[in-house]
Amino acid sequence: MKPEFSRRDFLSTAAATVAVGATQMSAKSYGRILGANDRIGVSVIGGGVIGNAHFDVINNLKEKNNLLPIAVADCWKTRADQGQQKIGAAESHTDYRRLLDNKDADYIVVATPEHWHVTMTIDAMDAGKAVYCEKPMTHTIPEAQAVMKKQKETGRPLQIGVQAMSDDSYISARDAIRKGVIGKVIQAQIEYVRRYDAKSGPWRSPKEVADHTTKPADLDWNAWLGSAKKIDWNPNHYFEWRCYSAYSGGICTDLFIHRITRIMRACDLLYPRRVVGMGGIWQWPDGRDLPDNIEMICEYPRGMTVYVLGTMSNRVGIDHLIRGYRGTLYFTNEGWVAKDKDGKVLAEHKKTGGEDQNLHHTNLHNHLRNGEALNCPVELGMAGVVAVNMANESWRSNQMMGWDREKEKMVPANTLNMSHEPEEKS
Repeated sequence: MKPEFSRRDFLSTAAATVAVGATQMSAKSYGRILGANDRIGVSVIGGGVIGNAHFDVINNLKEKNNLLPIAVADCWKTRADQGQQKIGAAESHTDYRRLLDNKDADYIVVATPEHWHVTMTIDAMDAGKAVYCEKPMTHTIPEAQAVMKKQKETGRPLQIGVQAMSDDSYISARDAIRKGVIGKVIQAQIEYVRRYDAKSGPWRSPKEVADHTTKPADLDWNAWLGSAKKIDWNPNHYFEWRCYSAYSGGICTDLFIHRITRIMRACDLLYPRRVVGMGGIWQWPDGRDLPDNIEMICEYPRGMTVYVLGTMSNRVGIDHLIRGYRGTLYFTNEGWVAKDKDGKVLAEHKKTGGEDQNLHHTNLHNHLRNGEALNCPVELGMAGVVAVNMANESWRSNQMMGWDREKEKMVPANTLNMSHEPEEKS
């Protein structure tokens, strides 16, 4: 039997452990690798839409945070060269491994389709680099376990790109809930809603597809496919990869990961015990194999459920809130407010920070320089991957999924002997 280690112990110690480890390493390691005048070298893998967002961040923070752009890599040479020029990097590569060889890079940004996250993140850590990996941390649960194992082995800092964790509302809500402000927590709800064009649907890019019916000569298609099934050039798969399960988990992994992580942080949650995902390809049956509308319900061992709404056909949302026996905590644009059943304010918080990639990168920079705790470390990244993958598998398999705590894997929930009482102390 494995030793008992509670959810709260795990989450409470994880950030502190990482911070202490970084502080201990700084004299003999970080102090050696950081450039002149405490400069931090950064390289980026991926020159698409998200990669360009990171290019903007790097340009924003060059002077303020003393950053030195080192290199950009993309399997499409045009994109790699454009990224290099945009941030003023010294190098561009079509093979990301060449980027890892440069000793001037202190951290690597992984901004690629999900199916590449595991390999690139592990390779970067093996190369002695810190990593900022876009969400989700990995495409699958076993991949996330491999990344977490590697991070523990190497001790390399790993920031997961759920940038809302750089909003202090969720850590503040956690502290209030721990103090009993809203009593025993029993339920939370949150959403990610959009309304896409009727003709194109979620994540479709008809102009890009039409303009690239023939593969660009300087794009290495087989390199982009990586571990995915080898197919002939398909512009839909390249430009619209979030629609296909070979490369993405769609709404769950691209959008829900932002929302469920907030609730996990606020409520001290790790792995759900049971998850249901329901939805379908209801409005855009255009060849995608991931749902265009989906919702999920997660049940956690502490004795609470989390509901996540995710329609892509209507942008009317629901309140983001956490329900307790004594009161309800409502997240707002300014932070949060907790009220009792009669509307009396029990506590409130005005946030600092926000859902901002600039702040999220800065948090990593501070971690490298002085051991500041990472806002979205590997443990939180792993927990998010488990929840959203269980939801997707529930949708695919038409059954409720459960988390086998002994074997550390998802299985059909009806194969587990689960109590209807809380398994952990709140």
